[in-house]
Amino acid sequence: MTESPRIAVFDAYGTLFDVHAAVSRHADAIGPDAAALSETWRAKQLEYSWVRGLMGCHAPFWGLTEQALDYALARYPEVDRALRPRLLDAYRDLDAYPEVPGTLRALRAAGWRTAILSNGDAAMLERAVGSAGLADHLDAVLSVESARTFKTAPAAYRIATDRFGVGPEAVLFGSSNRWDVAGAAAFGFRPVWVNRRGLPDEYADQPPERVIESLDALL
Repeated sequence: MTESPRIAVFDAYGTLFDVHAAVSRHADAIGPDAAALSETWRAKQLEYSWVRGLMGCHAPFWGLTEQALDYALARYPEVDRALRPRLLDAYRDLDAYPEVPGTLRALRAAGWRTAILSNGDAAMLERAVGSAGLADHLDAVLSVESARTFKTAPAAYRIATDRFGVGPEAVLFGSSNRWDVAGAAAFGFRPVWVNRRGLPDEYADQPPERVIESLDALL
């Protein structure tokens, strides 16, 4: 790893936290539609954020998460709707990927400043970070709420540069979401794509600086 930048900012959901962990915990109760339900929930959560960002009609990310689950449950009517509160509770306390705590700890020990920059609202992030035991490994937990938009809007990424008082080129930005990596590249960050699922590349005009399979490959 090069000596510069010394600020590492990470997306939260899908990058540090496993967005499918909530459904996985209740997969037996959900039944054969569990995987499809989880994929639909995540896809709609993101879709709602992009549509609202383009409309200029902001809403808290937690509300979009609830709406997305409602859609997913309607899409798969065989799933018991009584599971809704349990699924939402599980989403508040998502599992961090196994290598995440150690990677953040090692980065800070090496002199890096570390942060989250997420579409999640502040209450979501506070609970997720706390339940995963990551608070002591982060210098800042940043929500896009203050910009009243969502990634990939430049105003969302600017929250990180304003917080640390640096230009975009000083920030290494890691995300498992290729669209987020494209937005970060367009903003001027040094983006790293954490391609956990071995997906094909896209957004060729906004490439990542590096592609890794898990976060500990940064070390």
